[in-house]
Amino acid sequence: MPGTPAASGAGILPLPERAGSRQMEGPPPLSAMTRARFPAQARLHRPSEFAAALKGRRLARGAMFVVSAAAPADEADPTARLGLVIAKRFAPLATTRNAIKRVLREAFRHQRQGLPARDYVVRLHSRVTPATLTALKRAVRSEADALFGRIAK
Repeated sequence: MPGTPAASGAGILPLPERAGSRQMEGPPPLSAMTRARFPAQARLHRPSEFAAALKGRRLARGAMFVVSAAAPADEADPTARLGLVIAKRFAPLATTRNAIKRVLREAFRHQRQGLPARDYVVRLHSRVTPATLTALKRAVRSEADALFGRIAK
């Protein structure tokens, strides 16, 4: 209604300015520590790349995972790349599958420079036992570090 205080903006108070505050334009600059990412060049993307790595040599096997590898598909840029196969049959909850993948990617990212230039596929081969997500993440990280450490030697 045209005569009410809400329509004229009289009832709306502006936010107070804080001393020393300034308007930021865009996100703050990131340091090298916060830019630790898992780049697209470090992942397997095509089904043919996954199939080739799965047909390749089995390098390590643990209680939960099997790591297979094949020669890199891109000979021009030889680097270690990762593919993950986490089946719903072995980890029925999406939160569990996502947590496993996140931890595996992080473990691979930390050890990627020490690994031979190959295409690696980490496959979950046994059912995940019911546990808290924190306990599961710790178990996955310790096994992933052990498997990648074995491969790096």
